[in-house]
Amino acid sequence: MQIRYFAHSWLSDWNHGNAHFLRGLASALVRRGHALRLYEPMPTPAGGWSLAQLRQEPNGRAAIAQVRAAYPELDLRCYGPGALGPERVLHWDDELRGADLVLVHEWSAPELLHWLLLQRRRFGFRLLWHDTHHRAASQPHLLQRLPLASLDGVVAFGESLRRLYEGWGVRRSFTFHEAADTERFFPLAPAPQSALVWIGNWGDGERTRELHEFLLGPVRAARLSARAYGVRYPPAARAQLAALGIAYAGYLPNLQAPRAYAAAQFTLHLPRAPYAHALPGIPTIRMFEAMACGVPLLCSPWDDTEALFQSGADYWPARDGREMTALMMQLLRHEEQRIQLGRHAAATIRARHTCAHRAQQLEAICRDLD
Repeated sequence: MQIRYFAHSWLSDWNHGNAHFLRGLASALVRRGHALRLYEPMPTPAGGWSLAQLRQEPNGRAAIAQVRAAYPELDLRCYGPGALGPERVLHWDDELRGADLVLVHEWSAPELLHWLLLQRRRFGFRLLWHDTHHRAASQPHLLQRLPLASLDGVVAFGESLRRLYEGWGVRRSFTFHEAADTERFFPLAPAPQSALVWIGNWGDGERTRELHEFLLGPVRAARLSARAYGVRYPPAARAQLAALGIAYAGYLPNLQAPRAYAAAQFTLHLPRAPYAHALPGIPTIRMFEAMACGVPLLCSPWDDTEALFQSGADYWPARDGREMTALMMQLLRHEEQRIQLGRHAAATIRARHTCAHRAQQLEAICRDLD
């Protein structure tokens, strides 16, 4: 297939975890013989916010170079202000002519979707909306005003999210979970420097309670050595980490996560409130990636309604902070349990949840549309 894919950013994963899966999926599609062109807006006040923020990080430019080096097969094209209008930078007739499938990621500007609907009349491609976020549940008015019913379909990263779109009258909807890019995320030789590593952004108050109960509280109770990576940590949060002796290391390029996981004895999955309550059954991309790297994984309450994983074998769930503390202590004492938990999780990812699996599923969705 000739595929065109528009996303907020392919180069940057700064507060943009969607880039993790999108890059892996695109790479898997290329390996399966499809021709992809990937588009993202240049960093301006009107777009490219994630890439603009990444460029301000001390290691930002090195992270961008690392992405380009790790994905040489990806054909990435940036467009600037006015690129969808008369003064376009790219020759869009040449870009869209011959396309079989065009995907638009949920973080894209609404104007882009309207413009692509007009182009579909000219070029006859299939047009799909790809959602890997919780705004359909947390801010539905932002999506309900889009011309979703005019699209060929929606692919959503969980059944609970797909049902929301179905209720809004979209033509076709498909459950399309994220997955791990196992070409780049796999177990490395353990070299523990701390008991716990936490990789995740502080966010907008969407999991502040969970961070206190399942990360900060247990580290305090068990007196663990810990290291935290992420962005958008307010000064108060950084002070709390420092008070507990948790080393805060700031932004971590996603491609460096396997090495960070190998430097710890276990990690955590702390879903944001919308995923724990309004959209059950949807794990974050970091859950897939941690399992792919074979690091033992502990989880705050999360309802795996679609049976993606095996609780107790792929990860250990904790009902509250006290239970989380006990599980952390158990993993610290029993190396054989850490090894078994990590190996089982990595095997589950390889068997069911790789980007290659999702590339095959996307092909099946396109056949279904036809």
